[in-house]
Amino acid sequence: MAENEASNFHNTDLSAARESSDSAARKAYESDAYKWYVLAVLAVVYGFNFIDRQLLVILQEPIKAELALSDTQLGLLTGFAFVVFYVICGIPIARLADRGNRRSIIAIALSSWSIMTALTGMAQNYTQMVLARIGVGIGEAGGSPPSHSMISDMFAPNKRATALAVYASGVYLGILAGYLIGSWLSQYIGWRKTFLVVGLPGVLLAVLVRMTIKEPPRGFSQDTHVSHASSMPTFMEVLHVLWSRSAFRHLCFAASAQGMVGYGIANWMPSYYLRNFDISLPELGTWLGLVNGLAGIVGVLLGGYFVDRLSAKDLRWMMWLPAISLAMALPFMFVVLNSQNIYFSLMLYSFPIALIAVYTGPVLAATHNLVGMRMRALSSAILFLIINLIGMGIGPLAVGFLSDQLMPIMGHASLGVAIQIVVSIAVVWGCIHYVMAARTLREDLANAPD
Repeated sequence: MAENEASNFHNTDLSAARESSDSAARKAYESDAYKWYVLAVLAVVYGFNFIDRQLLVILQEPIKAELALSDTQLGLLTGFAFVVFYVICGIPIARLADRGNRRSIIAIALSSWSIMTALTGMAQNYTQMVLARIGVGIGEAGGSPPSHSMISDMFAPNKRATALAVYASGVYLGILAGYLIGSWLSQYIGWRKTFLVVGLPGVLLAVLVRMTIKEPPRGFSQDTHVSHASSMPTFMEVLHVLWSRSAFRHLCFAASAQGMVGYGIANWMPSYYLRNFDISLPELGTWLGLVNGLAGIVGVLLGGYFVDRLSAKDLRWMMWLPAISLAMALPFMFVVLNSQNIYFSLMLYSFPIALIAVYTGPVLAATHNLVGMRMRALSSAILFLIINLIGMGIGPLAVGFLSDQLMPIMGHASLGVAIQIVVSIAVVWGCIHYVMAARTLREDLANAPD
């Protein structure tokens, strides 16, 4: 009897503490300034995520030379070896985020991938390098799904695509910083110490996240209170909700094809320029950092901004806009990869980068609008699982493998041809699925659970 009373008192105290915490957080998030502060910090965290990825991309030529690697091995290293663990671990972490404290999960994940990035510089052979990248992938799995869920609780549906696009701009901030810092630091301290210097500051950012960000109340953006005791949907229930929507099935395959384009280009363009033009790594890193970073930020922000406004008139614009921008990117890539002037090629490269970036806000907003509030982190993880397995897992690997096959015939020109072939197939595939997704999107959104 005494034990039951003690347990009841404990549960009452715990419930009261949670309600007090939710009340304080609700008051904090009533301030637009605080919401935008949290969004900015989350975008910077996402930037650190991509700094760690882009370091390997910009430094892969000196790594290839020192460790005697093939293009296929590089494709595995920058794509498949990373992404398998990234997406597999993303599911249980997202499941935890849908029921637990998302802020704390992000802080722990950031610390983990930052430490593993630093350890990448200590790898003495290909196997050790693969293991280090697997560690980075496991850590980074805890970054985006909790962040997406928090943002959807912070911002109302009619502002959600813009907010998610602002968060996604962190990708391009990370790419910009990764290219610039990686290329210049490696020139003076080598690629190994560069990984160490860039990796460790992420631990300090994790402390900032833990100390200054409050967990947003679930349902806050829609004036709905979601109890801590409310039932949690299972993974299979979330998957069933998503997969029963024809729009989501086509959306995720369209975004996966777009991922093949994005990762296939981003992971190989530094090597393409270094092999085909006389340019130093620091100069190339500066160009690619500015082109990828600035053009990507413009593209992703414009995508979120315009889709929030266009979808108010017709929800199908959430799929039409990414389809149009993806189709427009293809002819630019042909010119970029066939230009004999490197500076003209680099400047023109900003157009396909901006066009490819448009899809992020619309795709994430559509996915979150298709599910209930307790399903958002897991829905992001499922979407990312499919996008990354196909886009990041197959895109860079397909380019690297095709380049190796064409190398005996075409020499250094093989890489540019391989990129063009893979990108062309992926663009056509992606556009078809975007158009198919638009056909049922309005009906599927109307039947979405609360």
